[in-house]
Amino acid sequence: MPRFSANLSWLYSEVPFPDRAMQAAADGFSAVECLFPYQELSAQEFYGQLTDLALDLVLFNTPPGNWAQGERGLAIHEERQAEFRQSFLEVALPYALATHCPRLHIMAGLMGQDDSPQRLHDTFLENLTWACRQAAVHHLGLVIEPINPIDMPNYFLTHQAQAHALVQAIDATNLGVQMDLYHCHRVEGQVAQKVLQWVPSGRVHHIQIAGFPGRHEPVGGDIDYPYLFTLLDTLGYAGHVGCEYYPTTTTREGLLRWWPDQRKIHHGSQRNQTAI
Repeated sequence: MPRFSANLSWLYSEVPFPDRAMQAAADGFSAVECLFPYQELSAQEFYGQLTDLALDLVLFNTPPGNWAQGERGLAIHEERQAEFRQSFLEVALPYALATHCPRLHIMAGLMGQDDSPQRLHDTFLENLTWACRQAAVHHLGLVIEPINPIDMPNYFLTHQAQAHALVQAIDATNLGVQMDLYHCHRVEGQVAQKVLQWVPSGRVHHIQIAGFPGRHEPVGGDIDYPYLFTLLDTLGYAGHVGCEYYPTTTTREGLLRWWPDQRKIHHGSQRNQTAI
């Protein structure tokens, strides 16, 4: 069975962010990930909390620009190159080192109507190459993620082949693809075939899941996750599988619908009540 990580930006929204790691640990997770933890807690505070709970932080995103105003990444924009590099060096990199997080997701950004796709591609390639060099000094991994254009219109990176071509072109051992099976299903379908195609390449360094339709728990719906979990084991995938979905009701009730070892959640619920 894959190693699951709880995405604290999506799960446990019933409680404030500083309390979510405790909930994840109580439910049996050994790893967490999130979008922008540096907006929520200092690195020292978050790492201390994770250490106390025996949790690993396995992934978070580099600064995306002004998220509230709709920005979804800086790395493809030539005119924002200085801002991208500064935020990488001054925000993302030190936070990753302080929290012992092994991997950062670099968001590409949104295409404008008048943007040249080739210029965006070239800028992304240049920025990724630069970021790989900075990260390699600290033995830090980077990933890029294709995102479906229905949930995130105009995002630059949408297809698995597009992401893998960039990774191959840069040819850095610390750069890989973040394969979100929900996004893959919405864009390309035939998720099992895509897993069989790309995971053996060794370039898939992180996987994320959500059900379809609705982007809720990975149970029922159009994606056969029990089969995919077995397939990932068969292929020898050793990375984490991030749970990045909207719980239908509460996070714990949703986990009880699909979590491979429900005893952990029943036990965790009792632990959590005791802690409260």
